Amino acid sequence: MKITVGNETREIAEGTSLSKIADAFVTSGRDRIILAKVNGKLQEMFKNCYWDSTIEFLDITNSDARRTYIRGVLFVMLAAVNACYGMQVSNEISVEHSLGTGIYCKKDGEPVTQEFIDTVKAKMKEYVAANRAIEKKSMNKANAVRLFRDNGMDDKVRLMRYRCTSKINVYCMSGYTDYFYGYMPASTGVLKAWDIVPYEDGIMVLMPDSADGTTVPPAKSSDKFFETLQKANTWGSAVGIELVGDLNDCIANGGAEDLILVQEALLEKRVAEIAEMIREAGGKKFVMIAGPSSSGKTSFSHRLSIQLRTIGFKPHPIALDNYYLDREFCPRDEYGNYDFECLEALDIELFNKQMTQLLNGERVEMPEFNFKTGKPEYKGNFLQLGPDDILVIEGIHGLNDRLSYSLPAESKFRIYISALTEINIDRHNRIPTTDVRLIRRIVRDARTRGSSATETIAMWYSVRRGEEMHIFPHQESADVMYNSAAVYELAVLKTYIEPLLYGVPEGSPEYLEANRLLKMLSYFLAMPSESVPHNAILREFIGGSVFRV
Repeated sequence: MKITVGNETREIAEGTSLSKIADAFVTSGRDRIILAKVNGKLQEMFKNCYWDSTIEFLDITNSDARRTYIRGVLFVMLAAVNACYGMQVSNEISVEHSLGTGIYCKKDGEPVTQEFIDTVKAKMKEYVAANRAIEKKSMNKANAVRLFRDNGMDDKVRLMRYRCTSKINVYCMSGYTDYFYGYMPASTGVLKAWDIVPYEDGIMVLMPDSADGTTVPPAKSSDKFFETLQKANTWGSAVGIELVGDLNDCIANGGAEDLILVQEALLEKRVAEIAEMIREAGGKKFVMIAGPSSSGKTSFSHRLSIQLRTIGFKPHPIALDNYYLDREFCPRDEYGNYDFECLEALDIELFNKQMTQLLNGERVEMPEFNFKTGKPEYKGNFLQLGPDDILVIEGIHGLNDRLSYSLPAESKFRIYISALTEINIDRHNRIPTTDVRLIRRIVRDARTRGSSATETIAMWYSVRRGEEMHIFPHQESADVMYNSAAVYELAVLKTYIEPLLYGVPEGSPEYLEANRLLKMLSYFLAMPSESVPHNAILREFIGGSVFRV
């Protein structure tokens, strides 16, 4: 068969593994290859090739390969726990959420000790040095369920109840077998850069920086962010919805409506608590709300405004998008495209001038940006602040002091909002927060802008880069954080997004991402949206909101 890698084509024996093909073609960086893209489709390196193919080998700088690397490190960690402490203890490990480049994991039962960390780390290093093969096995579903039940993996037994497939793939290494959704490295030898350290009451698995794949940054301290995530997990545990299997059971048993009501009551209670915090702080005239794309900033600002009204304030929601510069003055990125994510895309001087005038009691005509013409407009929208008036300002740069440099710090109350996923597929397979926001964004863009899933996925890299540069560095400066994620929302969004994702053309650069999201959503039972309240943040994305969003 003819194999092409880059500009080079060679004849290779039919049935050769991708690992051996990489040995034949790649002279520099071979030990960093994690995945292969064969004729546009992702393949694990232990797969064999049987026909003429164009192959691209992927290292950790590729997002799919990075996810595979992280999955491999977690698998090796769980295998090490199993080898050192037994299956019961490895089942007590729950992969929770990311913090910086690390993945936080908690352990049931006895607290994590330094001795536990050192023992597991030593075993992991042993596995990596030995370059142990990671074997993929396809099992009959009934046999896989029996294996999970025998090994005490009840979370996977519940998950598989709703899988409409006759075969289940599992991964095996050094006597340990587990189920993972997504690809896995062919062997442990490629997993050279990582670390595990104690963090709070659990474990932080530190992953390498994606830029070079060799440097492992230290654990990032994000106390407020971590606390917000822990509160979400505590609530999920309290109502018995921690995993997808729990949610599917709830839907199948007719408990979906009650779950929605309880979840939305909790979210509204939290909004009311934040309104009280603003009143108790005293002297606040500017509520600055920031968060990444599709976190629900606009709906939250309206819900907060309602709660502020109930305790005597006169709130005025303001979108920072109305302070965009005239399009012809908007900065461009290195590719020559408009950079709407950077702070310099906003008329910072005008914003500070008007906010200072309002703080001084002056009457100000507020701008409204016309996104079709790319120019700000003035339509007689005048505003003047009285003793009880307060501005609720939302936008991605809300927490950046460079935006509001002229305003006294004591006049501002800062809120960070994001959709922090509080449900896992099972104890060892997490759902990244980024995936939830991307799904929200695809659904909303299709409804409000007529954008295809292909278009939204194509621009997501630029959006994410803007978040890393302009939003996440400021999140810990918030006075309070708000989690806008609903434990039930992916079950509702599934009905809306699946047709959009199936519309992504096979062979397009965005197809792999669409296919990955479809795979993740396949674990969920669909939930109808009729019971979702019309003031719910989810309505900002699926439609039917009482707010102008």
